[in-house]
Amino acid sequence: MTKADENIRQWLVQLAPISLNEMSGIKLMNRTDTKFVTSKRKLVELLELAHGQYYVQQIDDKRIAAYRTTYWDTPTHRFYLEHHNTHAPRQKIRVRTYVDSDLTFLEVKTKNNHGRTKKKRITVPSQERQDVIDAGGTPFIQGLTGATFDDIIPTVQNQFQRITLVNYGKTERLTIDFNVQFHNFETDCDAGTGDLVIIELKRDGNVFSPILEMLRQVRIKPHGFSKYCIGSAMTNGSLKNNAFKFKMVTISKLVGNPFCVPPRPLSSYES
Repeated sequence: MTKADENIRQWLVQLAPISLNEMSGIKLMNRTDTKFVTSKRKLVELLELAHGQYYVQQIDDKRIAAYRTTYWDTPTHRFYLEHHNTHAPRQKIRVRTYVDSDLTFLEVKTKNNHGRTKKKRITVPSQERQDVIDAGGTPFIQGLTGATFDDIIPTVQNQFQRITLVNYGKTERLTIDFNVQFHNFETDCDAGTGDLVIIELKRDGNVFSPILEMLRQVRIKPHGFSKYCIGSAMTNGSLKNNAFKFKMVTISKLVGNPFCVPPRPLSSYES
């Protein structure tokens, strides 16, 4: 564990906890999403400011959750290119495991012409292809995307850690992802993101957001980041990636060169 990780944990224990049951009561029906990219050092500053105004999600005494996600795409990378070429509506197919609770879901994310993202999912036993198919995966994705599991292959897997904050007014959630690692099934390449932190603000319409002023105060600016697309571009040099080059250069300037870190074994996220 790095010094930055230790500092993050020290500030997390000072935030009031909120349970998963309490979280389920927060219905953001008219939701807007905004992403930000920063460093672990800046995150520590943000957590210090959030003290007294935000809860931290706690599950079984854990305030940092481990995730593992596998993205599926066509051999011609249809879903990656839809995003790269700013096509709308666009979609992504993924299987996500909440490592600590051992829950896995097959999910389809759709971003429409108005910038709104909708997610639909079903429970599956594991990330294994046959398990996903046997759980009804084929009609589920075919109804939403037109593709079947004969048309798609696993392309990129990521694993990361997540902190979830909720403001005291319970009108917004803030997900904070870090220690993101990628593995590409097509190229067998691995990559990591070093001290990079990805923040996503999910709030109820345009209601007042305490965190926005805090983000401005520590100079954390809005910055789009797709884990699937950036992870694909980092680990597969044959993909068209000109639309993401400026974004990756910007991230490198922010946290140094984060794209050459050896992957961290999943077991290190389970403690």
